[in-house]
Amino acid sequence: MSRTSSDNQADRRTRVTVLVALAANLVIAAAKAAGGLIAGSPALLSEAAHSVADSLNEVFLLAALRRSRRPADRRHPFGYGKERFFWSLLAAVGIFVMGGCFSFFQGVEALRNGAEEKISGYVAGLVVLGVAFLAESASLLRALHQVRRQGGKGGLRDPALRTVVAEDGTAVLGVTVAAVGMALHMVTGQVVWEASASILIGALLVYVAYHLGREARDQLIGEAADPESADRIREVLEAQPEIDSVEALFTMKTGLDKALVAARVDLVPGLDSERVEEVAVRIKRSVASSVPEADQIFLDITDRPAEEAWESPAATGERGGA
Repeated sequence: MSRTSSDNQADRRTRVTVLVALAANLVIAAAKAAGGLIAGSPALLSEAAHSVADSLNEVFLLAALRRSRRPADRRHPFGYGKERFFWSLLAAVGIFVMGGCFSFFQGVEALRNGAEEKISGYVAGLVVLGVAFLAESASLLRALHQVRRQGGKGGLRDPALRTVVAEDGTAVLGVTVAAVGMALHMVTGQVVWEASASILIGALLVYVAYHLGREARDQLIGEAADPESADRIREVLEAQPEIDSVEALFTMKTGLDKALVAARVDLVPGLDSERVEEVAVRIKRSVASSVPEADQIFLDITDRPAEEAWESPAATGERGGA
């Protein structure tokens, strides 16, 4: 099976996972909002905001899956792979603003003004949270199953899948916290328990949003390829009989499973210009076949010392495998 076909299948599975999470969050958000208004529960309203934020984020992730696979064009010669990271960053912002900030607001307002106690409404709210827990757990299990199918921890390289796992895991924990806060409020009559639960949910969402945003930022500003891939590329280059030394090697992720490679190499003496061109093409083919992630490969032939080679990553060449 070709890498493109495998990537498309992985995207289809991720799309199904995102759609499952979206459907669950839309239904749960409506139920939580209704229960929160009936019970006058700040924790339940915080959870409703959390589910709304998650629903919007799933829309962002669906856009990422659709747009990131567009082929390269003149305006974007390295493709649209980083769209995946951009939309994931927007999802992190959505979690922070719509989920975390609203939860903090609900908790502080409850501490300041109290909350009306309606036992029947609170019972209904706890039932809603129980149903939400089951739905969120099912969505989380679906996402974790896909992570396992895509290589365990390696499957979390996909920012869309990573975001779904983080959202669903946070949702399961948030529902549990909200239920405990509501139950303690009912038993003690002290709103501080539920307000504290709302604030804790906000803190949890801010924490998750920060980590998801930081990962997306690193990838957007130009993150290097995985160390294993970079080491393999260097090994392939150093194994070529025509290469005397690898003076510098630069890599940058241009998508989920694509990377740009720029290498400055010193060839052995005695090669004429035609021979150099043939060698360069063969070396790039060797790198591309050994490291499928190496999508764009550039070689710069130099005889400068290694310390000077690090001054600039500029390189000339052609697309890997040409």
